[in-house]
Amino acid sequence: MHILMIEDNESVCEMIEMFFLKEEWEATFVHNGKEGLNVYRAAPDQFDLIILDIMLPEMDGIAICKEIRKESQSVPVIMLTAKDSESDEVIGLEIGADDYVTKPFSPLTLVARIKSLLRRVNNKESAHSEEITYDIETEHLKMDRTTREVSLYNQPLDNLTPKEFDLLFTLANSPRRVFSREQLLQLVWDYEYFGDERTVDAHIKKLRQKVSANGPQVIKTVWGVGYKFDDTEKID
Repeated sequence: MHILMIEDNESVCEMIEMFFLKEEWEATFVHNGKEGLNVYRAAPDQFDLIILDIMLPEMDGIAICKEIRKESQSVPVIMLTAKDSESDEVIGLEIGADDYVTKPFSPLTLVARIKSLLRRVNNKESAHSEEITYDIETEHLKMDRTTREVSLYNQPLDNLTPKEFDLLFTLANSPRRVFSREQLLQLVWDYEYFGDERTVDAHIKKLRQKVSANGPQVIKTVWGVGYKFDDTEKID
């Protein structure tokens, strides 16, 4: 991990560096606010976490945090604030800092807060990765069978009934394959309406109405045979 610490007290930086080395963390220390922002901007992807003092020469930590958040919403930021400066803490959190540590502080406390923040960040990323794992992902359609979420043409496809979802899932699970009405009755209704093929037509009609609100129609009729899913049509 590579940390950028912008702190004008050089003796504090020297002490903190020893603890970072013990954790096998790489660190870049800058003692001037404006210079620190320039160091970040020169290689934003290089830094995994930023530590900002509030009081800095030329540019204070709050102004730096504002500029960083204009360019990145994801890089974790810890602000160092003076004791009893509650207003600085509130402002720092409001403009996008993830945490704050009040001075004077123990280096072990700072290390613990860094580890805690990184755990939170990693947990969020893991949760997000799980959210974007889809059971079906075609050119324009994404479906999650667990959450019953559907995205079509990069827009949520909401308000599907359970049977409409299952019908779309069945068709999209085998793109461009033609299903007869009888096959869809067997697969989606499990013989519940066996012999009544009008049930399929009625559900297809309602499903098409909802689908068409997002873009080109993806449920195609193959005359004399049945229905298929096809989302290869280009969007104008």
